[in-house]
Amino acid sequence: MAAGGNRRLTKLSVAGRCQPRGPRHPAGCQQDRAEPPVRPLPSKLLLMTVHRSSPRVVCFGEALWDFLPRGLFLGGAPLNVAYHLSRHGLDAVPVSAVGRDALGDEALRRVTGWRVETRGIARVARRPTGVVRVTLDAQGLPHFDIERGAAWDAIPAPRKGRRELGPAAIVSGSLALRSRANRAVLEGLWRRWPDALRVCDLNLRPPYDRGPGVALALRRAQMLKLNDGELARLVDRPHLRPKELASAAAQVAAKHGIERVCVTAGAFGAGLWWDGKWLWEDGRPVHVEDTVGAGDAFLGALLGRILTGVKVSAALAQACRVAEFVAGQDGATPAYAADDF
Repeated sequence: MAAGGNRRLTKLSVAGRCQPRGPRHPAGCQQDRAEPPVRPLPSKLLLMTVHRSSPRVVCFGEALWDFLPRGLFLGGAPLNVAYHLSRHGLDAVPVSAVGRDALGDEALRRVTGWRVETRGIARVARRPTGVVRVTLDAQGLPHFDIERGAAWDAIPAPRKGRRELGPAAIVSGSLALRSRANRAVLEGLWRRWPDALRVCDLNLRPPYDRGPGVALALRRAQMLKLNDGELARLVDRPHLRPKELASAAAQVAAKHGIERVCVTAGAFGAGLWWDGKWLWEDGRPVHVEDTVGAGDAFLGALLGRILTGVKVSAALAQACRVAEFVAGQDGATPAYAADDF
C-alpha cells in the first residue's frame, strides 16, 4: 500500500488519482551529456550539508485535497516534494496550513504516517482546508478549479527555535504565492535563512499563471523546476520539441539570472541547465497509471540526491527513474526506498 495510502475517511471516499492510461514511448534526444563542473556551494550551506546526519529542507506552500471523480486525495506540490525528500533520507519540513476541520485532521494524520514532521503545518481558524475540484475532459485530461480563501492562502510564519539550524534549501510552489500574505512570509523565510538554496517549483495553471507570485518566483529563484509546456510559455512559444529545450532553458536562465533550471518533458525524459551546461536523461517506457505528482517526485529525488553529494548527472538519472515509478503507481506518494533506484 502507498505510504499514507488509500484509506477511507468517514463519509469520504479516498481513492487514487485519475489520469489517462497507456504506455510511454520515450524518444531519443540528441543533447550534450557532458558533466558540468560543479560550482561550490556557499560555505555555510556546505557546513549544513556535511555536519548534519541529514540535510534539512523547508517546503513552503499549499497543502490540499484533490477532489477527483474517484474521491479525495491529499496533495499540494510542496507537500508531495516533502514526502519524496523524506524517502531520500532528508529532514523535510512542510510549512503550510490546514483548517480546523475533518480534512485538516486527516491531512495531519497522513503526513505523520509518512514520518514527515508536521510542526510547520498550522491549524487556521475560520478557513477551510484547501480543496481542488478536478474534472476530466473527453480525453481524460484533468482540469482544476482551485478554491480561494483556503487555509493555505494564509500560512503563518513558523516559530523560531531556540537553537535553530538553518535549512540547506527552501522549496516553494508558485501556486501558494497568489496570496500577498504568503509572499511576505516566504520572503521572510529567505531573509531568515539567507544561505539556504532557493528552489521554486513553477506552476503556471490558469488563472494563477501570471502576476506578482510568478514574478517573485522568477526573480528570486536560484533553482527553478518547470515542465516543457511551462517553459514554452516563458519563451513565448506554442510548444517546444525535446531538442529545443536546452536553448529555451538557457534563455530563461539568462533572462532571470537563474543558474539552475530543471525541465521535465513527460515520456521524453528531463533536462537540467546547471551552471551553464545542459544535461539530459531520456525517459524509459512505463505503463502510466497516474501522472499527477510525478513532477513532485522528480524534484524531491533530484534535490535529495544533489544535497547528499550525488553527482549531478547521476542525480538527474535517479530522479527520472523515481518519477517513472510514481507515474506507474496509483497516487502521488507510493511507498519506496531510495536504494530501489
